[in-house]
Amino acid sequence: MSSVLLTLFSELPDPRRNQGKMYPLPPILLFTVLAMLAGARSYRQVHAFIRTHLDRLNSAFGLSLRRAPAYSSVRFILRGLDAAEVERAFRTHAAGLVDNGLADVPADGESIPAAVAIDGKTLRGSFDAFHDRKAAHLLSAFAADGQIILGHLAIAEKSNEIPAAQEMIATLGLTGRLFTLDAMHCQKNV
Repeated sequence: MSSVLLTLFSELPDPRRNQGKMYPLPPILLFTVLAMLAGARSYRQVHAFIRTHLDRLNSAFGLSLRRAPAYSSVRFILRGLDAAEVERAFRTHAAGLVDNGLADVPADGESIPAAVAIDGKTLRGSFDAFHDRKAAHLLSAFAADGQIILGHLAIAEKSNEIPAAQEMIATLGLTGRLFTLDAMHCQKNV
């Protein structure tokens, strides 16, 4: 699984200049994901995780990083990434995991299609009064059978979950599935 992520991360465009680049992008992204799975919630904690486990990470993935990048380097790398490209990489990864945990729907309709839960959440701490920016609102699709997050979609400031959910279903190709959504989606014209 991690080697697949390493391959997908190698396809992401690197926002940094080639001059003076000390750390390759794919391992830093993979190590950041692993650090977050281990409980890291800040750039300093990601740095501490990589520093502590650098020898094991190098041997596990066949790398030869001499030292862990500073937390400011990790921050610079992560903040420079194109969010849409990172989302595409994670969606590709999710699509390769157990067929997204979604069973095919037979033509006779005898079996129940796999369930997909779609829900929106407002990100805590994303409100910015100084720049007059509302809190960020994300919509997520979760395959219940495979317990896999299929994708995220940022909801526009002047929109709501209803058109975003329809766009996500179409984008991910989730037609013919059983969906669970909030009550706001129970409208005649949807």
